[in-house]
Amino acid sequence: MKALILVGGFGTRLRPLTFTKPKPLVDFANRPMILHQIEALAKVGVTDIVLAVNYQPKTMVDAMHEVEAKFNIKIHFSIESEPLGTAGPIALARAILGKGTAPFFVLNSDVICEFPFVELLAFHKAHGGEGTLMTTPVDDPTKYGVVCLKENNPSQIDRFVEKPKDASFGNHINAGIYIFSPAMINRIQPKPMSIEKDVFPKMAKDGSLFCMPLVGFWADVGQPKDFLTGSSLYLASQKDKNPTALKQGPGIVGNVLVDPTAKIGENCSIGPNVTVAAGVTIGNGVRIRNAVIMEGSAVRDNAYISDSIVGWSSSVGKWSRLENVTVLGEDVHVADEVYVNGACVLPHKSLSTSIMEAKIVM
Repeated sequence: MKALILVGGFGTRLRPLTFTKPKPLVDFANRPMILHQIEALAKVGVTDIVLAVNYQPKTMVDAMHEVEAKFNIKIHFSIESEPLGTAGPIALARAILGKGTAPFFVLNSDVICEFPFVELLAFHKAHGGEGTLMTTPVDDPTKYGVVCLKENNPSQIDRFVEKPKDASFGNHINAGIYIFSPAMINRIQPKPMSIEKDVFPKMAKDGSLFCMPLVGFWADVGQPKDFLTGSSLYLASQKDKNPTALKQGPGIVGNVLVDPTAKIGENCSIGPNVTVAAGVTIGNGVRIRNAVIMEGSAVRDNAYISDSIVGWSSSVGKWSRLENVTVLGEDVHVADEVYVNGACVLPHKSLSTSIMEAKIVM
């Protein structure tokens, strides 16, 4: 089987982290984001994965060579000369995706969940339609396009309602995970097209589009606030599915993921919802909650970090405080006793004075 991952362009929504690495290689739960998807696809029997990208950084190519060897798969780069939206890349990769009769998966690279591809494949084969999309419930459907189902078949999509005024149309939205039969490619041309607006409504009208509710957590982690939310949901899932992966012991509060090479000092309070990567050093008396500390970083004695991301090889000084979705890019150094409130700090910067209001530090 085959799959296509919609990677896109420069990951501007996740800056400053994507100034250093392509978005698919940004670490989520201590592994490159895209690795979660590739591993799940390989487990269900996918052998060829197409990455639809606007550009092809060498770091991405090199990283994928290692992934190919690890999972015994073939990764193809499909380079768009112009952005083709969410449907055009499928037609561009027709030679790979359309080969044979087996269905193929399509997913957005920003999506993190438990990836129930085995169940999705079985469901798709059972109904015999051209396409299946996964849906997920949301608290406020007025921000999204809602999936409306046929009255006589609760798994067959009737239509889509974009940003409804209330919840009368339901609260299930497109989760960005699909499986299609090869014939579906005939609906698309290799030009800028939206799968949500140009393709799905016509498939629904033809009665060939179905949906399957996604069980478990779901998050779009394409920007820092959602990245933190997704991390907490992932850790909660690990508590249920793989509790031994989480850190236990004195000073650990709630769900915390810590790489074995990280060092944590005395009298700390770490958690809930914290991820600590390889080579991180945390001093004494540190308090961290709802945060991600990336590889090679240092948090000095008595620092406080809340709802923030500390990028690779950065440092937070003694008695300093980061909160309100502060994001430090790679190699950012915060001096002692500095307060940072919701700032986005670009790579290779040093902060010696407090930042009281959210802003970009260039």
